[in-house]
Amino acid sequence: MALACVADSVVTLTDEDQLDRFMANYAGSNEYNIPLLVLSGGSNVLLPAQLHAIVLRPLMRGIVVINQTQTYVDIEVMAGENWHDLVIYTVAQGWYGLENLALIPGLTGAAPVQNIGAYGVQLEDSLQYVRAYHLPSRTWQHLSATDCEFGYRDSLFKRSPNTWLISRVGFRLHLDPSQILASYGDVQSVAQDYAKQQNRTLPIPADVMQAIIDIRTQKLPDPKQLPNCGSFFQNPIISNAKFTALQENYPDIVGYSMPQSMVKVAAGWLIEQAGLKGGGIAPIVTHQQQALVLTNHTPYQATQDDVAQAQQYIADCVYKKFAIHLSREPVWVNADGSIGHGEHVV
Repeated sequence: MALACVADSVVTLTDEDQLDRFMANYAGSNEYNIPLLVLSGGSNVLLPAQLHAIVLRPLMRGIVVINQTQTYVDIEVMAGENWHDLVIYTVAQGWYGLENLALIPGLTGAAPVQNIGAYGVQLEDSLQYVRAYHLPSRTWQHLSATDCEFGYRDSLFKRSPNTWLISRVGFRLHLDPSQILASYGDVQSVAQDYAKQQNRTLPIPADVMQAIIDIRTQKLPDPKQLPNCGSFFQNPIISNAKFTALQENYPDIVGYSMPQSMVKVAAGWLIEQAGLKGGGIAPIVTHQQQALVLTNHTPYQATQDDVAQAQQYIADCVYKKFAIHLSREPVWVNADGSIGHGEHVV
């Protein structure tokens, strides 16, 4: 989001031994009462203007093949590897399973925290394990996919912020280029076009990856050009009865059936119908092509408070029109490094 933020201290970690040494010194020093904040690529966080914490940045690099058979390959990826570059690399190597997750910003070590997902694929589909440092006990631990307690955009790590620092992620990827998932939205038709250009009857993983890159590029602004952290509001879940009542006045309302007679409503549709496409409180406004995305028009000058004001204004307008509450998706970091689960959640 390119907010103005200065931290008291930042420790850049390039290997695991460095973390062991730091934690030993930290535990025996006067800094022991200074909180720690684990920060990866920062693509899904909202930082305060002053961060009174020691920031730990796991930027270890490396990709290693652990095992390979005729049908799959096991690889281990260090936390500091750029996620999108990893996807491109694996597809180029003929290792498949991550292609639907192309162009998701951030680093590999943070991917399990959110259990990132897109176009029918979630990280947990390929993840085998993580190696992570448990900060409270100062011990390294090996966690299986089951141990990670993955849910939809959720994990053990997300529910226990600043408790774990992930240094390595293990994946099992398949070697069959005919196994693709290209049935979501426009992916199938765009991927098929790429296949035809190469005189192929059916798309291969590289076609799916390129299709998703094209679609995401068209729908979402490049954070390097216009700072944003992707979808800012969660899609609210309301009762089927409430959704049916809203349909009487808004027949075009977008909703998806959920278990237990609930409906997930498209937050972007609500914001747009409230007349807020391109609206907000400057310099934080919604994107002209995608109302669900908040953008920062004064990079490294706008603050967390600016985001809070724009968020509150948009949420108030939506509630006034539809009586539906919107909740924030990105992680709010307090000045002491703690995670503000309830702060500015409207």
